[in-house]
Amino acid sequence: MAIQNGFIQIIQDEKRDYQYEEAMKTLRTNIQFSGNGLKVIMLTSAMPDEGKSETSSQLAISMAQTEGRVLFIDADIRKSVLVSRFGGGQQIYGLTQYLTGQRLLGEVLYHTNLPNLDIIFSGPMAPNPAELLSEDAFSKLIAWARNEYDTIIIDTPPLGSVIDGAIIAQRCDGAILVVESGALSYRLVQKAKSQLERTGCRILGAVLNRVDMAGSGYYHRYYGKYSKYTKYYENEPVK
Repeated sequence: MAIQNGFIQIIQDEKRDYQYEEAMKTLRTNIQFSGNGLKVIMLTSAMPDEGKSETSSQLAISMAQTEGRVLFIDADIRKSVLVSRFGGGQQIYGLTQYLTGQRLLGEVLYHTNLPNLDIIFSGPMAPNPAELLSEDAFSKLIAWARNEYDTIIIDTPPLGSVIDGAIIAQRCDGAILVVESGALSYRLVQKAKSQLERTGCRILGAVLNRVDMAGSGYYHRYYGKYSKYTKYYENEPVK
């Protein structure tokens, strides 16, 4: 992807794994059939580096390929990987600058070559992310997005590391937990689930990420009910 004058050119990888594409379509479809009133959906994880940002950005792209306008918000303002991945070294204004009043909404909202997809990047790292996300400015942004878009996908920081995701969850209609296969204990995943439950945000399910399908590469599995993980013991990695 490349950014030019506030416009993002999204180039799809033609060599992307077929199973990956099908799994993403399955995730999209399951969300669409999860019930009415699901406009603002957050994706989070228990710990960093579980593929959460890749999953959330690809989900937003997948949803934009169907009918309806989609806004993707990178709200991981502590350690975003999307700015470096999409920005190509160019100056990008983002969420932190909007929340601190340094930039107007129109200056941080990027359009893409996908007619239905807009993006708000995280912006530079802020010293007080939790406080910024608790301010009225973020609530007003989500309220504005609800009126302008059919779906809002938010990439949030890991729940096991910081409180930011729990703050964002209070403004969302549903949450999806991304879990890297074989990387975490049952206890850590359950802790993240409990944190989400305390926010009152509906848990739509979980994505079991980076499953090695007989050496065929990365893959996603979507579970509509989180209870799928109850078969694992407390100290046993999720496989």
